[in-house]
Amino acid sequence: MEYKVEISTTLLPFLLEQTSKKRSELKNLLKFQCIYVDGHIQTHYAYPLKKGQIVSIEKKKDALPFPILYEDKELIVIDKPCGLLSEATAKESQKTAYAIVKKYLTSKNENIFLVHRLDQYTSGILMFVKSKKLYDILTHHWNQYVKTRGYIAIVEGKMSKPSGTIDNYLAESKTQNVYITSKQNGKRAITHYRVIRSCPKWSMLEVYLDTGRKNQIRVHLSSLHHPIVGDDKYHSTSNPLKRLGLHAHEFMFIHPLTKKEMRFVSPTPQSFEKLFKKR
Repeated sequence: MEYKVEISTTLLPFLLEQTSKKRSELKNLLKFQCIYVDGHIQTHYAYPLKKGQIVSIEKKKDALPFPILYEDKELIVIDKPCGLLSEATAKESQKTAYAIVKKYLTSKNENIFLVHRLDQYTSGILMFVKSKKLYDILTHHWNQYVKTRGYIAIVEGKMSKPSGTIDNYLAESKTQNVYITSKQNGKRAITHYRVIRSCPKWSMLEVYLDTGRKNQIRVHLSSLHHPIVGDDKYHSTSNPLKRLGLHAHEFMFIHPLTKKEMRFVSPTPQSFEKLFKKR
């Protein structure tokens, strides 16, 4: 959208007059470099305009093929799409979140370190850090600093209880299947859940972890006879979303160096919501 300046003024009052946008919305557009004056990005709200200049609003091109939820000098948080690996495997090293973000950060002469992972078919919040110091602290004291790990899960059937906690022990077989076992043979895994929407066929759960074992949510919900939709590995028999019904929607940690609480949220995928709309 382009607007021609007819009389000398300043940028923000001009945009308020020419558009139907609110002051706060326009300030965000300035902040995120979406306002151009004669083809050049302008971020200062009081920038002086002269008669004849052209002001335009353009959506900034994304630096990555998926949303950046947050970025500063020490970390970057992305919204990982379903199907993308978090890191390299024996079969794939380039089409991964790590490789894509690394290329982006390398172009800015910044480093990247992976501090946690999401399963390939789980979408949502994935954080990388840019300093070795922060990486070392978080990887050695993860549970001390990470306070919230939240997920939205779509499971088969209607839950018998509105909320609950699953607390047991998990182990992994040689074929990479995770299963419930005894205290002596496994690692403790604790999952909290509550139902937020339901219909006869499916339930939408908000899930929070006290521990972060491999495939923990998938195994735990399957053990209740309510497997996550699309998860045939753990006994799902339906796939209404054409993907795994698991999305990492909330992550909060205390920054080890600044002691600041940092919380990130990713919206629930629209395909999840559509399952519960009246037909």
